[in-house]
Amino acid sequence: MKAFEIAVLTSIAVQLWKGFAFWARHRRLNFRRFVQTGGMPSSHSASVAALTTAVALEEGMLSTLFGVTFFFSLIVMYDAAGLRRAAGHQARLLNKIVEGHEDTALRKQQLFESLGHTPFEVLVGAMLGVAAAIVWHRLL
Repeated sequence: MKAFEIAVLTSIAVQLWKGFAFWARHRRLNFRRFVQTGGMPSSHSASVAALTTAVALEEGMLSTLFGVTFFFSLIVMYDAAGLRRAAGHQARLLNKIVEGHEDTALRKQQLFESLGHTPFEVLVGAMLGVAAAIVWHRLL
């Protein structure tokens, strides 16, 4: 249960960080930033890295559970920097196309563009997750 707890707490902490970082930059709260995907760092990467690290520390790196969590962590991180990032680029292009459309209702329906992460945002998220799990493991 410890591994699950650190993964969830790490994800929440990173999302809170992103929300308050937006507030610090823009001097206004945007409650969507507390739950939206994208941005620095990747909370998905942080949480799966924390989960995998916690499993490694509890079960060992030769355990089947570590292998499973590590494999799925790689898939999540690849997806964040690959597929979801590409979807964000497509949303940006579609928003530009619709920008000049004659239908005002259509122009108001902007797609969310910050879906994925740069490889650096994924890396920073993963490093935060590993660090969080190590700290959590040493404290308990």
